[in-house]
Amino acid sequence: MRPTNPVLKAIRGKSEWLLLASLLILGILSVVSLGIGPVTISIGTIWDWLTQSSSEGQQMEFTILTSLRLPRVLAALWTGAALAIAGVGFQCLFRNPLADPYVIGASSGAALGVAIAVIIGWRWSMFGVSPTSMFSMLGSIFTVGLVFVIGSANRGASSLTLLLAGVAISSLANALVSLLMFVHDGQKTMVILNWLLGSLAASNWQSLPTLVVLSTFGMVWLWMMARQMDAYSLGDIASQSLGLNLSRLRLSVVFAASVATAAAVSTAGVVGFVGLIAPQIARLLIGTRHTLLIPMSGLLGATITLIADAAARTVVAPAELPVGILTAMLGGPFFLGLLMRRGRSHSLLGRRGG
Repeated sequence: MRPTNPVLKAIRGKSEWLLLASLLILGILSVVSLGIGPVTISIGTIWDWLTQSSSEGQQMEFTILTSLRLPRVLAALWTGAALAIAGVGFQCLFRNPLADPYVIGASSGAALGVAIAVIIGWRWSMFGVSPTSMFSMLGSIFTVGLVFVIGSANRGASSLTLLLAGVAISSLANALVSLLMFVHDGQKTMVILNWLLGSLAASNWQSLPTLVVLSTFGMVWLWMMARQMDAYSLGDIASQSLGLNLSRLRLSVVFAASVATAAAVSTAGVVGFVGLIAPQIARLLIGTRHTLLIPMSGLLGATITLIADAAARTVVAPAELPVGILTAMLGGPFFLGLLMRRGRSHSLLGRRGG
């Protein structure tokens, strides 16, 4: 073991530098993003705002930064990180790198929960959690649980079969959302449509605490299970021989990843493929150890969502594109590319579960 220590230290050192570099880049992009929008704000003004060096002519810009831009940037960061880390959890759970909250139906289930909450129109909250967040969480957990039950009922089911089950359940959830939109009034239909398209335009200080608390809870819980997820990735027999409680881990991953997904969807709507793209890039950069893969995926997911949101504000300015459209345009071809590459190296029938 001793001769390998320098190699392991070098790999770990490289990974830590990559994490720090990613964090630094994300910080720079966050500051730049604060200046992007219908009213362009210079870096100098942003610096004055950050250092509280105010002047009479900057009050409007300072108000925009404090009330509109900052909560939106924070929402983009937490939404992207939550979806990416949830994607890592689902990919580990299904032992399939093509699984992500959007593909397996977690996002669609969360959107269905939001649609039901909007239609019912309840105003109450429980422990500070709004009805949309609560129903979003229940919808996400239900759809992922249903996919996993299908896989458990058929022990010979391949990872591709589970993936297709997720796509089918996602389609069913989307159909139910469309039905709710069809049979109810226009105002509620527009609210639901905004959720489906995915947008951070409505982000504010009131909705931010729920997103931050719930998504952080899910992300931290997944990171705390990182070593168990490493063992689980070896397969059922190997992980059981290491003393891993498979049922408990699966339930924990489903719940934690679904909570993170629901928090993101209840704030930003359906933002697809972030949970697919970020973990794939993170694996190329940092490897498959979940203690490093999870934070790197979170940083990359936050970066992707932040860039997509900035582009959404500028591509058709002064109008604004839904951020979900941009991530889908990026993620769709990415998903097809992964599927084709996987098809060349494995049988499409998926002889193995991972």
